[in-house]
Amino acid sequence: MPVEEIENSPPRRSRAMLKQWVAEFVDLGYLVAGDIRVIEQEDSEGRDTGLVVMGLVHTEGSIYLEPAGYDEPLWHLTLSATEHDETMPHHALASLASELVVAGNLCTFLQWKSLEWDRQSGHHDRT
Repeated sequence: MPVEEIENSPPRRSRAMLKQWVAEFVDLGYLVAGDIRVIEQEDSEGRDTGLVVMGLVHTEGSIYLEPAGYDEPLWHLTLSATEHDETMPHHALASLASELVVAGNLCTFLQWKSLEWDRQSGHHDRT
């Protein structure tokens, strides 16, 4: 793979691996109003990379979570935009804010798991 392609491709985290990490996050007891799922996503060469999607309950749209780039320790979120302005009561806004906090915590968790996985992937059993 040419260097410029590597620099512009995401780290390779398989869908199965991301599903396991999401399950670990949910098992920690976070109150997730919507759903968190890992959908199929492939890179330009057809390799499984997975994409984490968090559905929102208190507004239209979803949040997509993925690594910022190849060999990049940071993850980022993309909040899907709605086509119209949204009016809501204050308690719905507070509920939406709590969903965003959970999304931020999930992003931090995935980033931590990625860093941990990166460190462990360089270790080999030498028995």
